[in-house]
Amino acid sequence: MKVSIIVPIYNVENYLAKCLDSLVNQSLQDIEILAVNDGSTDGSEQIIQEYAEKFPQKIKAFTKENGGLSDARNFGIEKASGEYLGFVDSDDYVKEAMFEEMLQLAEKHDAKIVICNIQKVDQNGNITQKLTQLPDMPEKIILEDYFSVFSDLSYFACNKLFKKELFEHKRFKKGAHFEDIQLIPQLLLECSTIAQTQNFHYQYLERTDSITKTHTERGLDILKAVKDVELVFEKSGYSHKRKELKNFQIFEGVYSFLAYLAYVKNETDFYKMADDLTVFMKERGIKNQDILKYSRFGKNYLLSLPLKKKIFYLLFFAGQKKLIRKLI
Repeated sequence: MKVSIIVPIYNVENYLAKCLDSLVNQSLQDIEILAVNDGSTDGSEQIIQEYAEKFPQKIKAFTKENGGLSDARNFGIEKASGEYLGFVDSDDYVKEAMFEEMLQLAEKHDAKIVICNIQKVDQNGNITQKLTQLPDMPEKIILEDYFSVFSDLSYFACNKLFKKELFEHKRFKKGAHFEDIQLIPQLLLECSTIAQTQNFHYQYLERTDSITKTHTERGLDILKAVKDVELVFEKSGYSHKRKELKNFQIFEGVYSFLAYLAYVKNETDFYKMADDLTVFMKERGIKNQDILKYSRFGKNYLLSLPLKKKIFYLLFFAGQKKLIRKLI
């Protein structure tokens, strides 16, 4: 088996059929689809069984107690027999040629990770946003020459194809939020070459019925994820790439964290998280000037942000936390 596609499933009865349709109709025939029911309480299990009966050569169905996204993915990794692994969220879907093209690139360039672009779509299939992952980069990326990828890349698991051997001693961190930020950079550090396609194969569904996320102190998992990556970075073959490490700390540890903090309503949580970020920056010698000058894909990141976000970040860097609270 060439490719195993792991689909964690939890209460997505309204979207699951479209997801599975996009997988069973892949142009790549040498695949298995591991449908992992993570303790769903709606009609998801019935849909899984219907597809498993209709496509017995492609779909392997599993049911387990609810353990969260990381646990379901890890369960799938243990059961997968493919040489390569892909992860698709069960309310999203993919284009027909996604895994065929990504496998071809993996084999052509001997790449352990292959990346495709993402586009956000609404429930009518209309494109709402295109997310280009690595603009102005070659198809084959030798990391020693283009290590800016480490700090520029968006660390989603779902738009990538991985050589299974990368997971030999690594798994998604169970019970943690932002598990992709914690694990995927560690996998990248195991690679010498990665590859990419500029095709927008992955379709990320913006659901209208999703419950608004509650932003809480769990957002501190972002900083914990960055710290876990730092430990692996120091032992990697790229430990001399200090500029890229600092840029990773700024993008994932500061900007991503502040984007989350902007929606934290509880005042006690807000101030605690803000203080923890200040400590995080101080421990790493990250100064406001470093953050204001930070560039991504050759462009100043702060200047590229919407006005509201820009104001929020500038107020935080200026130490105006009380004023920020009035704006939230």
